[in-house]
Amino acid sequence: MSIYESVISRELIEKGWSGDRKYCAVTERGERYLLRISSADCLERKSHEFFRMQQVAALGIPMCRPVEFGTCEEGVYSLQSWIDGVDAGHCIMGFPPEKQYAYGLDAGRYLAKIHELPAPDDLPLWEARFNQKIDRKIKMYHDCARKYDRGDLFLAYLSKNRHLLCGRPQSYQHGDYHIGNMMIDHNGALNIIDFDRDDYGDPWEEFNRIVWSAEAAPAFASGMVDGYFEGEVPMEFWQLLALYICSNTLSSLPWAVPYGEDQIQIMIDQAEMILGWYDGMKCVVPSWYQNR
Repeated sequence: MSIYESVISRELIEKGWSGDRKYCAVTERGERYLLRISSADCLERKSHEFFRMQQVAALGIPMCRPVEFGTCEEGVYSLQSWIDGVDAGHCIMGFPPEKQYAYGLDAGRYLAKIHELPAPDDLPLWEARFNQKIDRKIKMYHDCARKYDRGDLFLAYLSKNRHLLCGRPQSYQHGDYHIGNMMIDHNGALNIIDFDRDDYGDPWEEFNRIVWSAEAAPAFASGMVDGYFEGEVPMEFWQLLALYICSNTLSSLPWAVPYGEDQIQIMIDQAEMILGWYDGMKCVVPSWYQNR
């Protein structure tokens, strides 16, 4: 009998932006798992996602480990190991800065390991791929009824720095790597969750979500950069990170519009915060970064 067939109860987890339905599932033996259910038309994509999670788990990354995959009456399911702990984003400020930084070091080192997984050889060049993405996001921003007060600064930085994309390597990506997708387990170890947006691309693009980590805990975000680069951070990284953050920020506003005024205001406030970090995009090393 499969583990899925031995599940006797499940409790809905109502958080996150994933399209999957997520549950805490309990088996006849009292074992708990994270159960994710997707629609039947996601079978191929979810199968590949499960396989790639197995590859990541084989690297020794502390994470929701993939346990079982299959189809069911509700669609496609995956069972992952249950992490008994708390959301890192909710508890990180309860730790002193030194501990926040240490957790950031772990997050950066894990990410460097994740990026050891290669991208397929037949992917188009990153420069072409991401320039198309930039063009699409600029159009989204121009077509949006709402605008940032100083949105022209993001547009100008993108225009001047597209050349940085030339020759960038590509690797496997978690796809949404930030403190909101991490947990601290009952042993105090940092764990990575939510691989459902995984992709391939420039490994440094993976830092585009560091905005959320830096907003929650600058010491954690600083540790994440230092852990990834083992303390030797190249200037080209900062220049590219600013490009990726500008691109993300532009599209965040039109993304927020369907979700209402609260989400719109969050993105407007975040854009101003980012411009503060970068002194109006005149400085490429953000002010939250503190090399320790």
